Amino acid sequence: VQLVESGGGSVQAGGSLKLSCATSGSVSSSCGMGWFRQAPGKRRELVATISADGTTRYEDYVKGRFTIFSDHAKNKLSLQMNRLKTYATAVYYCAAEPGWLCYPGSSAVSLDVWGRGTLFTVSS
Repeated sequence: VQLVESGGGSVQAGGSLKLSCATSGSVSSSCGMGWFRQAPGKRRELVATISADGTTRYEDYVKGRFTIFSDHAKNKLSLQMNRLKTYATAVYYCAAEPGWLCYPGSSAVSLDVWGRGTLFTVSS
């Protein structure tokens, strides 16, 4: 298992939560990584990405509220989520570039390795 998410649970609307994703094996937090989510009955959608050179990108619906960051010393990716809304209820998946797609210093992201996801709910 190369990606393991943690931090799911339950939080009230307006609250904060941090998700984490531990990497192992051929997957490194120094490569491009990202977070996706899948709400009940909906398709999986992108939340945010961070490239090997540290460039971050966010979907419009989380800009200003979510922060994606990597801790290379701990081989971990995190997603800090603030001012949560009820529609944030979903399974959140961590994704990463496999070793053969990882280019140090690249601003592009090619995600092809997935974690199993962690669920959290936002209640009103």
